[in-house]
Amino acid sequence: MEFYNNPIYLPENQPNKRPKKGSNFWSILIAAIIGGLIGAAVLGAFLSNSFSRKTESAPISEATIQEIQKNISDLQTDLKQVSENPSAVITSYSNIESEIIDVVDKVGPAVVTITANIQNTAMSWFGYRYDQTSTSMGSGVIINEDGFILTNNHVVSGATELTVELADGTTLPGKLISSDEFADLAVIKVEGTMPGVAKLGNSDRLKSGETVIAIGSPLGNFKNTVTVGVISATGRFLETENGYQMENLIQTDAAINQGNSGGPLVNLAGEVIGINVMIVRGTSSTSTYAEGLGFAIPSATVKLISEQIIAKGSFSRPYLGIRWADVTPRMASNYRLPVDHGIYIMEVIRGGPADRGGLKENDIITKIGEYAIGEQSSFYNCLFKYSPSETVEIEVNRNGKKQILSVTLGGDESNL
Repeated sequence: MEFYNNPIYLPENQPNKRPKKGSNFWSILIAAIIGGLIGAAVLGAFLSNSFSRKTESAPISEATIQEIQKNISDLQTDLKQVSENPSAVITSYSNIESEIIDVVDKVGPAVVTITANIQNTAMSWFGYRYDQTSTSMGSGVIINEDGFILTNNHVVSGATELTVELADGTTLPGKLISSDEFADLAVIKVEGTMPGVAKLGNSDRLKSGETVIAIGSPLGNFKNTVTVGVISATGRFLETENGYQMENLIQTDAAINQGNSGGPLVNLAGEVIGINVMIVRGTSSTSTYAEGLGFAIPSATVKLISEQIIAKGSFSRPYLGIRWADVTPRMASNYRLPVDHGIYIMEVIRGGPADRGGLKENDIITKIGEYAIGEQSSFYNCLFKYSPSETVEIEVNRNGKKQILSVTLGGDESNL
């Protein structure tokens, strides 16, 4: 980590400027309110005197004059209350601040810090193999009194040892129950008394602009850090390194940093509506640097996967049993293929679902069930719309002709 000597001047500590004090804020606010009320009272008095003079064009009834005088009296009463208790007028800001504090008090005890020791084999300059240990740190959230904790798969992947630090400082050994690399979710378990349990909310009801709170341990050192932002958008898709697009992600501008992975994104009802998973700073094709682009896995996806892992010990994805290559417009042009998008079958695993369903080498899969494979919908995204043992119609292009085959999907994730 680099530290810089030049100070970063925030509004409250800029050179040659006196820092603002809380009392100045109250003084300005009270003065503004008192000024407004006095102005309203003066205006009311003026109108009362004006209306009390009878004119031929606009006669004013005695009842109207009495109503105006009552309003003036009410304003004078309000003025007296404000002068005696100025904090009473602060409502909207105090309310939202109070809600955030309540949510943090409610969910904070369920947030944990996870340390994963990962051992792998490296090669020396002289060709000798040796073991080296690295450490991965992230966040998690307790969702069950029995000690089940949600986090990201990339936080615990390849770990030989897991340590979980609870919000109260207690350190417990953790056990990986199972994970799903495509959704980047994992469920681990600890034994002991849980200081708090968080509730999963309904991410399908989220709206852009809604206030959300991220809680986690950025950089692994700043335990249970709280940041606040809004839902920037929903339904985002991001490409991953394994050829799968993470879909329907929640985008937020709440500050998320390395170490926040696996921590909860919470609404003002104190419900977990997402699991923080990644940030985007820019792209490889541009030098533009972005801020405030954080993403979370929606709780609807989290609930589906975690409930199956807790109940069955694993989450099963469907598979076809093929070796394949992604068809792109460039590949189609180079090899004169009949379609611009699809999956080119290089090998059919003998005895697998594809083999039993009649798929052959050199077939190009263009559609799985209702979902066409295209630029915005990868093979995995289309396949994972269905469940193991489900029978679906698969559209293929075979020697330039379209065919429809019926395939019963398998459930072993090892041979996709």
